[in-house]
Amino acid sequence: MFMPSKTTSLMTWHAKDRNDDGILRHPADSPAWKTFDTIHPEFSADPRNVRLGLASDGFNPFRTLSVNHSTWSVVLMAYNLPPWLCMNQSYIMLTLLIDGPRAPGNDIDVYLRPLIEELKELWNMGVSTYDSASKQMFQMRASLMWTVIDFLG
Repeated sequence: MFMPSKTTSLMTWHAKDRNDDGILRHPADSPAWKTFDTIHPEFSADPRNVRLGLASDGFNPFRTLSVNHSTWSVVLMAYNLPPWLCMNQSYIMLTLLIDGPRAPGNDIDVYLRPLIEELKELWNMGVSTYDSASKQMFQMRASLMWTVIDFLG
């Protein structure tokens, strides 16, 4: 996301180009985002650090309810992007596809473990990333801000 110069500038939109007039238009306008910035000033000091949302939902790939099969997708969205792009298909990252005869249920943590380990690494140490706009490397960190998961009640 930091290699194309156009995307690089959009990844700092939340800090540089957002209209901060108190109207909730983007997650950056929310009290949760502002509280996070207060609690973690070292993270929010670099607007290139990525704030993520995770979503998961199951679907039936065979379009019939009589087939006993389940597929669950787990996706990440970068909330650094402007509202018209953060949910755009080109910027949604498919991280897991859990396929099986039934929904993962309580065992979903087994499937999510590698993703959680990578998210911990991105939060604690970050990863060296090239910023094509500034033409320099920086230590990019990431934080999982929100999750949207559709589990059966």
